[in-house]
Amino acid sequence: MAITTEMCNSFKTQLLTGVHDFTTSTGDVFKIALYTASATLNKSTTVYSATNEAAVSGGSSNYSAGGFTLTNVTPTLSTDTAIVDFNDPTVITLSGGSASFTAAGCLIYNSSESNAAVSAHSFTTATASGDGATFTVTFPAAAAGTAIIRLA
Repeated sequence: MAITTEMCNSFKTQLLTGVHDFTTSTGDVFKIALYTASATLNKSTTVYSATNEAAVSGGSSNYSAGGFTLTNVTPTLSTDTAIVDFNDPTVITLSGGSASFTAAGCLIYNSSESNAAVSAHSFTTATASGDGATFTVTFPAAAAGTAIIRLA
């Protein structure tokens, strides 16, 4: 089982057939789901699955299966690279003295298009624990060399 940071192959071909719309106000709904180290996410991932999705143990939080809805930002051009950015997702806040949350990676997917996978991303295993602790996913800068989704 492993999570690798890669754009999903199915997404690449779906782009050429007009499946995904990243326009801010009229586009599709994209989500981010967080996964444990037991998950397998890579370029062969085609759809969102709840298998091995991260969950809070020993308490509660505002995270549930399926993850968070992302606020997409209309694609732009950075130098000669088309980029897509999202606003950083909601912070997961734990409640309960023994609450803990660990994620090893995530999947960005299009819930408007049958949960089609967009990209998989590996984290350095990240953990939050204890009442009031937070877990945050921060996207890289929206630039040609760093944007979360980029086509050169």
